[in-house]
Amino acid sequence: MNKVILMGRLTKDPEVRYSQGSEPLAVARYTLAVNRRFKRQGEPDADFINCVSFGKAGEFAERYFKKGQMVSVVGRIQVRSWDDNEGKKRWSTDVVVEEQYFAESKASFESHKADTPAVPKQTAQDDGFYPIDESIEDDDLPF
Repeated sequence: MNKVILMGRLTKDPEVRYSQGSEPLAVARYTLAVNRRFKRQGEPDADFINCVSFGKAGEFAERYFKKGQMVSVVGRIQVRSWDDNEGKKRWSTDVVVEEQYFAESKASFESHKADTPAVPKQTAQDDGFYPIDESIEDDDLPF
C-alpha cells in the first residue's frame, strides 16, 4: 500500500503549468514544510516535501493555496529517475496529491501572516545566488 498523509505549511505559492494538447491539464507543484515530531541536536525542525497535483486539484491549488498557509494532503509517493544533460542519473521523490484540504481557518491564516516578520526581497547576484541577510534568525523564517 502506498498512502501518505501530510500536514504542513506551504513554503511558497504553488507553481502551475498546463500540459499541451487538445485539453490542457493543470499541474501544480508546491512544497510543504512538515514539522518533525522529534528533533535531535543540529537537525532541522521540518522536512520539505515536494507535492504535485493534477487537473482540478491543480487548479484549486493555484487559485486558493498561498505561501505560509497550513494545508493537509493525502496522496501517494512517486519516485522518478532520468539522465541529465551530463549523463548522470537523477532522482526525484514527490507526493502525488489525491486529496488536499485547508488545515486552518482563513482568520487563523491571516493572523499567522500578520505574526510572521516580512523577509525583504533579495535580488540574485551575477552567479545566480541570493545574498543571505545575516540579521535574520532561523526562528524568524516563515516556515
